[in-house]
Amino acid sequence: MKQLEAIEETASLSVAEARDIVITRGEEEAQHDLSRKLYDLEKEHQSIADENARRIITLAINRLATDVVSETTTSVVSLPSDDMKGRLIGREGRNIRALESLTGVDVVIDDTPEIVTISCFDPVRREIARLALEKLIADGRIQPARIEDMVNRAHVEIEQTIQKAGEQATFDTSTSGLNSDLVYHLGRLKYRYSYGENVLKHSIEVGLLSGMLAAEVGANIKIATVGGLLHDVGKALTHEISGPHAEIGADLAQKNGIANDAYLCILEHHDDDHSSIESFIVAAADAISAARPGARKESLDQYVKRLEDLEEAATSFGGVDQAFAIQAGREVRVMVKPEDIDDITSAALARDIAKKVEQDLVFPGQIKVTVIRETRNTEIAR
Repeated sequence: MKQLEAIEETASLSVAEARDIVITRGEEEAQHDLSRKLYDLEKEHQSIADENARRIITLAINRLATDVVSETTTSVVSLPSDDMKGRLIGREGRNIRALESLTGVDVVIDDTPEIVTISCFDPVRREIARLALEKLIADGRIQPARIEDMVNRAHVEIEQTIQKAGEQATFDTSTSGLNSDLVYHLGRLKYRYSYGENVLKHSIEVGLLSGMLAAEVGANIKIATVGGLLHDVGKALTHEISGPHAEIGADLAQKNGIANDAYLCILEHHDDDHSSIESFIVAAADAISAARPGARKESLDQYVKRLEDLEEAATSFGGVDQAFAIQAGREVRVMVKPEDIDDITSAALARDIAKKVEQDLVFPGQIKVTVIRETRNTEIAR
């Protein structure tokens, strides 16, 4: 007992305090060893997973060839001369009022030479108005009764075009047995654009990619293809029904006899959790299609704001020196202070930044987070 008291007096520590120090140090060393082991295992399994993923995705992309540059909707009609503007307006504006009331669009006639602009949030109505206006200009007889006749003809023509576009989409993806109402709504996507990308072309591409990916991993090809083709069908009704397009499309598909597995693919294509491998495949194919160069476009302000938010999310962590968003926002490279962050901690930092980006930002595709730790030693020879 006297020896224990002498040791405590010499060390200026009690037995309990010494025990706490040893336990704390042991916990720190164990935590460090655990982080290192996790780091090594993660690198090993990530390498294997990346190799398999690259092989599967490359095979699917190589088998699919589609247009890179998307079309844009036409909302401008050319006139043979400026004299036509007065005839389109009519006496006291009766012609232009008749066209606007029959089609539900706004016809803008300004000082721009030989051009009339059609404005409407519904792309189908805008297309009907454009077609009717072109027919009226070609015919030359512009008066309310003739306008109504041309609008009706354009409406019938557009309906036929929509039905044919839906049928062609099912043919292109080798999908059969879909309800005619569902095929019609699929065809309406021909006149729908998202981020400058034609939604029908995107849907066909996702359907083909989903089927190819399903074939590579041994999933149900038919379910994946149908789910991919119809994943954005809800966008055909977003102007008429409120709610997320995934839920609208899933409800529409379910009402038209789509199998439950394909219904889940449509419903979950923007979710993080998936109830089946086919659902995950459709989400992956959607991301691949949207992320390829030239598929989508955004305004300069939105683009700059997205890059600023990405860099701000990365620099919000301690020990970060600088962050740079590169590859049009597809990757963020983070430079850390080597005296504050070691190699093991940098791996955990990369995961933390990726999680913050997933939670706080909205972005198409995926964003790669690269943490760089660099130590420089400089000496001057005199």
